[in-house]
Amino acid sequence: MNQDDGMPAGSAAGPGFPVADAATIRREVGRLARPHLPTLLTVLVLGVLSTATTLVTPVVIGALVDAVRTGTATPAGVAWTAAAMIVSTAAGSAGIGATIMLAGRCYHAVLAGLREQLVGRGISLPQSVTERAGTGDLVSRSSDDVGEIVDAAPQIVPAVTTAAFTIVVTVAGLSVLDWRYGVALLVTLPVYVWTMRWYLRTAPAVYRAERAAMSGRAQQIVESQRGFATVLGFGLAETRHRRMQDASWTVSGHTLRTRTVQNMFGSRLTGAEFLGLAAILLVGFHLIGAGLSTVGAATTAMLMFLRLFGPVYGFLLALDQMQSVFASLGRMIGVSTVPDPPPAPAGRAGPGTAVRVERVGFRYGPDGPPVLDGVDLTVATGERVAVVGPSGAGKTTLAGLVAGIHDPGSGTVARPARTVLITQETHVFAGSLRENLTLAAADATDDEVVAALGTIGATGLVGQLPEGLDTEVGARGTALTPAQAQQVALARVVLADPDLAILDEATAEAGSTHSEQLDRAADAALRGRTGLVVAHRLSQARACDRIVVMDRGRVAEIGTHDELVAAGGRYARLWESWSAGRPAPAR
Repeated sequence: MNQDDGMPAGSAAGPGFPVADAATIRREVGRLARPHLPTLLTVLVLGVLSTATTLVTPVVIGALVDAVRTGTATPAGVAWTAAAMIVSTAAGSAGIGATIMLAGRCYHAVLAGLREQLVGRGISLPQSVTERAGTGDLVSRSSDDVGEIVDAAPQIVPAVTTAAFTIVVTVAGLSVLDWRYGVALLVTLPVYVWTMRWYLRTAPAVYRAERAAMSGRAQQIVESQRGFATVLGFGLAETRHRRMQDASWTVSGHTLRTRTVQNMFGSRLTGAEFLGLAAILLVGFHLIGAGLSTVGAATTAMLMFLRLFGPVYGFLLALDQMQSVFASLGRMIGVSTVPDPPPAPAGRAGPGTAVRVERVGFRYGPDGPPVLDGVDLTVATGERVAVVGPSGAGKTTLAGLVAGIHDPGSGTVARPARTVLITQETHVFAGSLRENLTLAAADATDDEVVAALGTIGATGLVGQLPEGLDTEVGARGTALTPAQAQQVALARVVLADPDLAILDEATAEAGSTHSEQLDRAADAALRGRTGLVVAHRLSQARACDRIVVMDRGRVAEIGTHDELVAAGGRYARLWESWSAGRPAPAR
């Protein structure tokens, strides 16, 4: 957004995007996981078989203990025990590794679907909705939250996959060994349940607060970056620094709280493990004393329980990580739950009319000052109209309303379906020059691309780049000059061939050196189509069929260049000052 309209880019007028509830998260994740059900079934079968294989080790060790006690152990028996342990461990490890790999593939496939859904919804939302929620919040969700889920994969996928199968198979194995060993293991269940209930009751709010604090910090960073010129111009560096410092300390406080919760969680898990060991030992002592079990069987039961330590501890620690992931999922999916705003009342342009603006009012946010007030404007088909006026007059807002970026707060706006808007903030995407030019016309051939550049007088651009249309430009390639970037934007207009083209100071960023060249390029891009030009230089306005002079959100004057100069009003004074090369007189 241009500062011309009194609202800096990235400002948030609202509380941020919503966070999806647990039911919505389960529904969306389940929907995206449905195509991967065959793989998930393979994970289930392979996981059970692989984990069952690893039970061989405690069983053969228990049998060896009994053989030693009874004096029946032989070197061959020891060798067979060692071989069984080696083979079962190798087979189990290979199977668990394959299980983890398949589970990880499903995890990342679902995440990719969520990421595409988030980006698609974020792009499709009206700019006014994004501005009210805060662009920093959207950036945080598409970067910090996605990164949180990706970074958690190496911990969560192995821990959850291994623990789930190990717990089920081990409990079954202990019960087969002797049901009382299975009962002894259940003694720890209340402690684990209590620990998990406490954690699930405490952790989600802590993690949500931490993610929200990170979002607030990201908002401060985005606003400082996008408003850098304003920060320098008004000497706000110290103020912005303090706000960033406060936001960072807020994040640190929430992070310390999450670490405290993690430590308390770990201490409860250690207590549950101690209780389980004591229960297995007591049951084994009782059964051996009663002649109902052997030392080898008790050894097997103890080894089985010891096998649970790592997976269970890993799972419950992963549960800690999963809370953060769950909070991030809620924030990612929450963007998709934003409802589309109700459509603005549509006006009718009428025969021979491309644009009709009737009694339009607009303000940023419900409590913001009016930016436009009772604006009326009609643009005939094929006509080129310039919009001029002092800073803050509402020119960019009017262009945004006509383009459909904003909906009017009152009144109606009618425009052609095929409308494009080019602003002074021209973006060059990372990719080839060809890809940048064909964004608006994906099926355009190289000949059509070159012809579009020729239309705006920029054929030489291809020859100036080392690999022509295949040259990588943007952040990871050759940097285009501001003038070249604006030539690319104007060539996109030619390729898109819209019924209405809106140029919002689209040639202002290149400076005076290339101004005449870009003015000619803009004139060529608009030739033969309806145009609305927010003019930075009055030479652009003079070339248009009519000129609209705006002041304080209203249309102050309208007419041709000659008519307005002859009238001696606002435009005449602006023209006189601009022609003389000096600033406009104070108002």
